Amino acid sequence: MSDELSDADLTVWRTFLNAHATAVGRIEDDLTREGGLPLVDYDVLIALEHAPDNRLRLRDLNRRVVLTRSGVTRLVDRLEEAGLLRRERCVEDRRAIYAVLNDEGRNAIRRTWPIYASGIQRHFVRFLSPPYSSILTAELERVARQDPESAAPSPGATAGMYSI
Repeated sequence: MSDELSDADLTVWRTFLNAHATAVGRIEDDLTREGGLPLVDYDVLIALEHAPDNRLRLRDLNRRVVLTRSGVTRLVDRLEEAGLLRRERCVEDRRAIYAVLNDEGRNAIRRTWPIYASGIQRHFVRFLSPPYSSILTAELERVARQDPESAAPSPGATAGMYSI
């Protein structure tokens, strides 16, 4: 693998970072202005909501959100103090601790979702046309998987496919 990048490679990378920062920043502003949860809090609570029995070990929660281990611990402390989740010791391994979503956390998710959904639509989705949205989804899924076998362009993802 080369450490040299083409101008096109750097451009797509910078464009991705800028688009992400812009959309997330504007959604965060909406959430703050309209009284929703901060996005990172919402992310943790949603991870718990989708977990079996609405609980995750802290180390597993750390893998599902983009925070350091100490960052997750501090965030869980704050969410517990706010009454949005509780901690439980693991019966099988007394060293392990679960974060468990409670009813107040579920209510906070429900209150925040309409603001978040509106922000996703207003600051991201409306800028994507359907064929490109599908292509972008497929390409970003490959990046997220980090599968060396999927590093080659998708079938049909040719320059002609992207032309107007």
